[in-house]
Amino acid sequence: MTAVFVENVTKVFNQGRADEVVALSEVDLTVGDGEFVSLIGPSGCGKSTLLRLIADLLAPTTGSVTVAGMPAGEARRKQEYGIAFQQSGLFEWRTVLRNVELPLELRGMSRPQRRARAKEMLDLVGLGDFTGHYPAQLSGGMQQRVAIARALAVSPPLLLMDEPFGALDEMTRERLQTELLGICAQTGAAVVFVTHSISEAVFLSRKVVVMSPRPGRITAAIDVDLPARDEAVRQSPAYFDAITAVRKALRG
Repeated sequence: MTAVFVENVTKVFNQGRADEVVALSEVDLTVGDGEFVSLIGPSGCGKSTLLRLIADLLAPTTGSVTVAGMPAGEARRKQEYGIAFQQSGLFEWRTVLRNVELPLELRGMSRPQRRARAKEMLDLVGLGDFTGHYPAQLSGGMQQRVAIARALAVSPPLLLMDEPFGALDEMTRERLQTELLGICAQTGAAVVFVTHSISEAVFLSRKVVVMSPRPGRITAAIDVDLPARDEAVRQSPAYFDAITAVRKALRG
């Protein structure tokens, strides 16, 4: 089973009006189970729109989107994916623990069960000592880790991530990239990751999907084969070769 299957999808905003915008045109995308795929392209090319179509936060104008073998709407209702945005989206009046508990609470899980699961996820992202803190007491990087823990709480087979590290400083960003890969290795989740950073896309991904300026189309899918996914690989010839390949694809 594939984690995501997007077939011949077009998305038009304000269809039939003077301000009509064709955001995506005839997009096909397949993401395998456990595969990490990054979407990269110029601003306004439809990367985030495509992610929102996969999440069923938007409906395609034409074409179809399947997640975990079911229509995207059904996958959303069954919580078959977790999602994280550039802003962590945490509730300031809930503690870290209760933020992570939220999707489990919505599923009707008992309080002891959801508390145990939330603590497990916070331990996974290295925040087990911060369960009683509030978001305002955490750094930006820590808030993003809480958001990732919350997204993972329901054990989804798929993570959708829209520039989750975009607002962070470079050192924090690189550290969280490494942590994210470790989390994905432990959970086996597939990931669709939107980024503007070529180096980030190459470091994280098994496949980098390059999109054209609006209307967004997929113009290349570059497989990234690195000897490892650690700090040393950032200085390797294979890493720089992959960055060059993605840069050339972006330039057309």
